[in-house]
Amino acid sequence: MSTTELAPTTELRQLQYAADDRHGVGKRSRRELAAEYVRRYTAEILDRADLTPIVSALPRSGPTALLCVERDPEACHRSLIAQRVSERHRVAIDHLRPL
Repeated sequence: MSTTELAPTTELRQLQYAADDRHGVGKRSRRELAAEYVRRYTAEILDRADLTPIVSALPRSGPTALLCVERDPEACHRSLIAQRVSERHRVAIDHLRPL
């Protein structure tokens, strides 16, 4: 499993962009992902992914980062991946937020 396999499909991105448009926000200013996007991303991508190889490749000590374009972790699909890694592989997650 590579991280590119965890990327949202064009269809899923379009679904999120449509929700952003309905709420009058842009990709970098959204605060959260649309519920339908989360549901479909989880079912179509995350539930099918074996994250074990990614977790196994993490260093045993020290931090590792998932970088997002979005300001808030809740507005990025990477937060869904991080949550899954935390829940199923007991990896501690700390979201860094701008001041």
